[in-house]
Amino acid sequence: MKPTNSNVMEFIKSVPNETRQKDGLVIVEMMNKITNMKPIKWGPSIIGFGSYVHKYESGRETKLPLASFSPRKQHLVLYVLNGFENQEELLNNLGKHKTGNICLYINKLADVNIEILEKIITSAYNKNKKHTK
Repeated sequence: MKPTNSNVMEFIKSVPNETRQKDGLVIVEMMNKITNMKPIKWGPSIIGFGSYVHKYESGRETKLPLASFSPRKQHLVLYVLNGFENQEELLNNLGKHKTGNICLYINKLADVNIEILEKIITSAYNKNKKHTK
């Protein structure tokens, strides 16, 4: 996954689900406010803000966005579960969602507490930001 020059807004407008489009725009605005960075399309379907070098236990390194999400067909997928402090407590108060590895799956923003979601994104961003050089 690498940053591209693709237009983020065109990508969001191409999402077939109108609710997912609107929710995607809200998340872009939220992540922009949190990071103070412009969105960049990473690969074919991820919208990311900023970047850092993630080092795996094996020693391999890869460049990843500091905060990112994807308005996929079935869910909004936010790549924010990085083990930040109070992660479980915030997730317990978020509302309807699913999790998997680093992913937070939300059907629509109306299903969750937006203030809690903003705290989750902020916490994940702040933890990732510690890895920037």
